[in-house]
Amino acid sequence: MLRTVKVMEGFAIGAKDGDIGEIADFIFDDKAWTIRYVVIDTGKWLSGKRVLVSPIVVGPADWENKRIPVLLNQEQVKNAPDINLNEELSQQDEIKYYDHFGWPYYWMGDDIWGPAAVPTELALEGIERQKMLSESINQSHLKSAQEVIDYSIKATDSDIGHVSDFIVDDVQWAIRHIVVDTRTCGLARKFWLRRSGLRMWIGETPRLSEPVSK
Repeated sequence: MLRTVKVMEGFAIGAKDGDIGEIADFIFDDKAWTIRYVVIDTGKWLSGKRVLVSPIVVGPADWENKRIPVLLNQEQVKNAPDINLNEELSQQDEIKYYDHFGWPYYWMGDDIWGPAAVPTELALEGIERQKMLSESINQSHLKSAQEVIDYSIKATDSDIGHVSDFIVDDVQWAIRHIVVDTRTCGLARKFWLRRSGLRMWIGETPRLSEPVSK
C-alpha cells in the first residue's frame, strides 16, 4: 500500500521490549529512490538523541494506533554505531552500521535492496555478505526527506512547482511518486509525479527527464 512520509512522521516506534521514540525523518537514496533509514527521535529515553533504524528490521505498521514495530530490542538500538546526523551520511557510516548488525550491504547486488527485493529479506535469509567497497565509496546518494521537501522542480523549459511530499510503498520502502505543489507557479493544484521522471540532482533542484503532461 502507498503511504506519504508526512503521515508517518510522529508514529511511535516500538522495540521488542518497549518504545524507543517516534519517527522524525526518513533518509532516502536519491539514486534508487528508496527509503534507506528511518530517523527516530528517542525523546526522554536517550535524552532526545536521534538514531537510525533500517527498514530491514521494520515490521508491519499498526496504522490505526500510529505505531511501527522494529525487530530489535532497546539495548541493540542503544549500542548501535554513533552516527552524526547533522552531517551528510557517508558510505563509511553505512558500512559501520551494517557491519554492526551483520547485514549484507544493500548496495551490493542487482535488486533494489542489493541481493533482495524486500528489505526484511536481508535479515531473514541470512545472505552471505561481500565486504567490498565500490568506486563511489566517498559519494553519498542519501538525502533527508524533510530537507528535500520544498525543493523546486524544473521541467525542461521552466519551474513547475516544489516538492510537497513523497508517496512510499510500505513493503519495499521505495518512493513511487513525488507530490508536486504548483501553487508557487500560479496553479492552485497538486499532482503526483512518478520518480522515474526525474533524472538527477543538480545542486538542490531535481530536474525532469521528460516534459510534464498537462
